[in-house]
Amino acid sequence: MNEIEQTLTLKNVRPTAMRILIYKYMAEKKSALALTDIENAFEKAERTTLYRTLKTFEENGIVHQIDDGTHVSKFALCEPGCNCEIDQDLHLHFHCSQCDTTICLTEHKIPHINLPKGYIAEDVNLVIKGVCENCSTH
Repeated sequence: MNEIEQTLTLKNVRPTAMRILIYKYMAEKKSALALTDIENAFEKAERTTLYRTLKTFEENGIVHQIDDGTHVSKFALCEPGCNCEIDQDLHLHFHCSQCDTTICLTEHKIPHINLPKGYIAEDVNLVIKGVCENCSTH
């Protein structure tokens, strides 16, 4: 069993051929991807299959969804050991206004915020917008 198959199996996701291909594609890209990015890479695959794969990955802590302010949901692979808990695994994201790329800045954690009594956090998202290293050097 290869590394991707082991990762999926450990997250209780059956490692089908399509799931392995999508995981591998996302790992190679190193940036957050929209469903349309994945559709373009797998033109012959059914859109619903791709969407269901992303949702299965999200539900099982393999990817997390990012709202980068573009009104298009993006997905990025979780780091090993991540469980996508609001209290533990929050990190910054960077969205480049020139190339429209969104990346996870996993080494920069968002500190836990104590909300007032009666408030319940359901999602936390911190996106820094600007020009990425690649665009700023051209």
